[in-house]
Amino acid sequence: MAESILIEGTTRSEKYESLLNQLKILIGEEQDLISILSNTTAAIKETFDFFWIGFYLVRGEVLKLGPFQGSLACMEIAFGRGVCGTSWQKKEALVVSNVDEFPGHIACSNLSKSEIVVPILKNENVVAVLDIDSTTLCDFTETDAYYLKELCQWLSIYF
Repeated sequence: MAESILIEGTTRSEKYESLLNQLKILIGEEQDLISILSNTTAAIKETFDFFWIGFYLVRGEVLKLGPFQGSLACMEIAFGRGVCGTSWQKKEALVVSNVDEFPGHIACSNLSKSEIVVPILKNENVVAVLDIDSTTLCDFTETDAYYLKELCQWLSIYF
């Protein structure tokens, strides 16, 4: 198993392409979900240095905090609440340019200014969401959504 990543490229697209390739090498034959999600958050953090990166796992009627990189986080999020719960409910990625303008936003940190949440689907059911926060307004675009959807689709095989 590789123990580091080497991200190449200058554009966000190039960095995502390099990240996805490196993650597949880093994960290798590993099958433990927590280990995989933990290294995935670390790799995203190393690549982009976003404020907060983490997974929330579906546990019954709530999302429970999973592996993450960043400051303290909400431990539980209800279905349909906040950006994460709404992404789970709608089964779609959400790009939020300004979290203060999102109805019902759950503020785990007032430093978060923009957010992207991408669901992980297994047999058409959401099993987890990838949540990324930035301290910069309008930090996420459809480019991020495209590559993070690809990442989450790949991660779904481990659930």
